[in-house]
Amino acid sequence: MALKGGDRSATSNGSISYKPSINKALLSDCEVRELRSEDGKPSSRSKPGPYPTRLRTCPAPPLSPALPNTAPPIRSVLAFPAPKKRIQNPLRRPRDRPPPAGRDGRIPPRFGGASGDDHDDVMVPHHAYNRLGSGGGSGGTTPSPPASPRRSPRTHRRPSKSASGRVLQAPRTLLQRLAWMLLSLLLRRQAIFLFAPLLYVAGMLFYMGTVSLEGVPRVISRPPPGSIYRSPQLYQRLRHDMDSDNSSDALATVWRHPYKGGTWQPCINMTMNELPDSNGYIYVEANGGLNQQRTSICNAVAVAGYLNATLVIPNFHYHSIWRDPSKFKDIYDEGHFINTLKNDVRVVDKVPDFIMERFGYNMSNVHNFKIKAWSSIQYYKDAVLPKLMEEKFIRISPFANRLSFDAPSAVQHLRCLANFEALRFSNPIATLAEKLISRMKERSIDNNGRYIAVHLRFEEDMVAFSCCIFDGGEEEKQDMNAARERGWRGKFTKPGRVIRPGVIRMNGKCPLTPLEVGLVLRGMGFSNNTAIYLASGKIYKAEKTMAPLLEMFPLLETKVTLASPEELAPFKNYSSRMAAIDYTVCLHSEVFVTTQGGNFPHFLIGHRRYLYGGHSKTIKPDKRKLALLFDNPKVSWKALKRQLLNMRAHSDAKGIEIKRSNDSIYTYPCPDCMCRSNRSEVLKSPPAS
Repeated sequence: MALKGGDRSATSNGSISYKPSINKALLSDCEVRELRSEDGKPSSRSKPGPYPTRLRTCPAPPLSPALPNTAPPIRSVLAFPAPKKRIQNPLRRPRDRPPPAGRDGRIPPRFGGASGDDHDDVMVPHHAYNRLGSGGGSGGTTPSPPASPRRSPRTHRRPSKSASGRVLQAPRTLLQRLAWMLLSLLLRRQAIFLFAPLLYVAGMLFYMGTVSLEGVPRVISRPPPGSIYRSPQLYQRLRHDMDSDNSSDALATVWRHPYKGGTWQPCINMTMNELPDSNGYIYVEANGGLNQQRTSICNAVAVAGYLNATLVIPNFHYHSIWRDPSKFKDIYDEGHFINTLKNDVRVVDKVPDFIMERFGYNMSNVHNFKIKAWSSIQYYKDAVLPKLMEEKFIRISPFANRLSFDAPSAVQHLRCLANFEALRFSNPIATLAEKLISRMKERSIDNNGRYIAVHLRFEEDMVAFSCCIFDGGEEEKQDMNAARERGWRGKFTKPGRVIRPGVIRMNGKCPLTPLEVGLVLRGMGFSNNTAIYLASGKIYKAEKTMAPLLEMFPLLETKVTLASPEELAPFKNYSSRMAAIDYTVCLHSEVFVTTQGGNFPHFLIGHRRYLYGGHSKTIKPDKRKLALLFDNPKVSWKALKRQLLNMRAHSDAKGIEIKRSNDSIYTYPCPDCMCRSNRSEVLKSPPAS
């Protein structure tokens, strides 16, 4: 069959059809009839479908010898599968582009027309027209799918091209081929990368086995920071520079920081009203040392006044550590205590007989409240007051720290009144303390009677409890283990408990030694002619540990050196009475230095604020910074002194502080117990509860 150019014609739906032209002169009569049937209705032998097909019924004409067969056979041309083409939606197709047509010149319904649906762009296979058919008498054919690739797309890739467009040739040399094979293997089998660390380790082990370690530098392990007590070595290295720097007079210029809020003055107003009838009697047991007992006394006064109860003079519980059997009247002035509180709280020295008779004169028959620590005053009103009004006598034991710091102003007023006004030491303690104060002023005549008081906590029990290591060696270790077992049986030897002395020291939890106290004071500018009063118990190995401090401050005194043995005899075996003497001497010093936390410095700082216009006049060194400085073997005296002077200035700036939430009123009396003197001179009266 001969083909030639075709013509275009418009269809009824506006699309353009393309009909190829055929040279009918070259066709036989049978082929002409077939063409005529195509122009009209489709032949009965052809089956309609999306792809029109037609069976060849005429025999193929013989080749003419006059006309050379230069064109390829029609069958081979039409049967060759065409590549996939992207057919656009007829609505989106430009008008100047004809749609594809079949061999019969018609547009299939799929590609548009009156009966076709509008579709988006789709990829459809463009199959050739098959005249031979497939199958027996079905009369129709179906398009065959494209042939599958012979190789996997993952492994069969087209040759890559360079930037210039030339195809890169495969490597030809042996080295290039090996590299190409290795790279291909790694890319195809990526799981090999999982074995790369093993190969690296194996290679390193093989390498280390062939290299001698004699030339490798040795790693010197340094002990953890703070695990070694280095202060003695530091003192020996800086001693010459310290002795040559003895010209400053820090005692005269220590408190120079101005406070913008002005000074403060005590303003505890004592009520003059008569008390209503009592709701009953409250009996408390104060446990602990001197200042922990002081907390119990002040809180008991506040609770009794708030509940309108009568307070029995607190009983001091005997403790195995302090071992002091002293009673209330042995330490405090009982008469002054009762008389000061008479307009606010009823206080009696013993329970009346008619009350004790109800309980068989046995205190164990009295109902005892077990109150949680830091309970609110509202809890006492809700839980304790009903039982008090029912029984008329209750007992609270133990009572230390059983009242919250935050309370109504009426409760805080009673606390201030008890601590700063009602509690006064007994006459024997006050008399000896006044003698020691006058003797300290005589020894500091060069400084106009001003002296420094240092609270040193380096007793054996304190060193043992801290778990810090000093320079005592094996003997110190055995002594501390024995002291821990005596005082805290089994507490430090529990399974799983890990003690790290270096970490404890770097966290500022180790007590300062006498040597370190001397370094701090000399670094803060106090000369060696400064009089120092040392408030402490029995110093651990005092003969050895106190020697450096005495070298730096020859005018150092204690209650043992200031008082005669006869004067100390009544107080010798009573730790609370001895602590009361130290408390009084420290209270009237120009500078107070605290080296360890505890109730003693907390009460003393608040009491000094109450006496000195709101300023504590206390130096509280930063023990974390001190641990870093003393652990540095290369620190110079100039650098050490600069850091210590900054600590002294910081303590001066923090001298006046206002009580915040959850702060102790015994340490921060402003503003509950004191008023600003530059704003109002009128004493503040406590509001009614």
